[in-house]
Amino acid sequence: MKYLSIDQCDACYGKLKVLDCVSLDVEKGDVVSLIGPSGSGKSTLLRVLVGLNKPVAGRILLEGEEIDYHSKRSLKKARDRFAIVFQQYNLFQNMTTLKNVTIAPVKIQGRPKKEVDAEAIEILEKVGLGEKLKSYPDELSGGQQQRVAIARALALKPEILLLDEVTSALDPELINEVLDTIRLLAQENRTMIIVSHEMSFVREVSSKVAFMDAGCILEIGEPRVVMENPSTDRAREFMAKILHH
Repeated sequence: MKYLSIDQCDACYGKLKVLDCVSLDVEKGDVVSLIGPSGSGKSTLLRVLVGLNKPVAGRILLEGEEIDYHSKRSLKKARDRFAIVFQQYNLFQNMTTLKNVTIAPVKIQGRPKKEVDAEAIEILEKVGLGEKLKSYPDELSGGQQQRVAIARALALKPEILLLDEVTSALDPELINEVLDTIRLLAQENRTMIIVSHEMSFVREVSSKVAFMDAGCILEIGEPRVVMENPSTDRAREFMAKILHH
């Protein structure tokens, strides 16, 4: 039984189909990277998994149990097992770093504040922000804010972490500090699905890579195979442009 199985999923924005019969299996501990041109459906797939966009066809199963995206109970149960980090940090500007990380576990999950605070401090130390607990977002760099956003997601104790272009809004010199945090999570065998244009990073951390175009997964496999020897013309064209610039 697959840990996460996406089976022939479609998704639409109005009448526009943005995912077309997408199938993807993820094993526990996998780091799966979605690559491809802008508008190919990569971010939409992550949004579908957490119910921000509902699939209009197909099935998504987590440990063999189908997620019913039209059932509040089923969706809440699934959302408790996912956490998503977007390219925009979306931190609360009037809250300290520590408060930004602890508010959801306390308010939404109903966990004890003392326990959550201790765990959040540990997470923030792990992502290199142990000295920024009392800092406000406008006192942090973009890279630091994104690491707070990752820490906030981790504080929810997700089984699967979804990372949607988390470095694309950053200045080039700040990208590596965020990538280093993700490298650390990958070393912990954390299950992740990543959307990224950082190709050398994708090749380094991924257990498998899926190439998407026009709402479809055209090929999937080991990073070296998909990125160095793609089997489809469209993937070859994309790789030739990306890897030579």
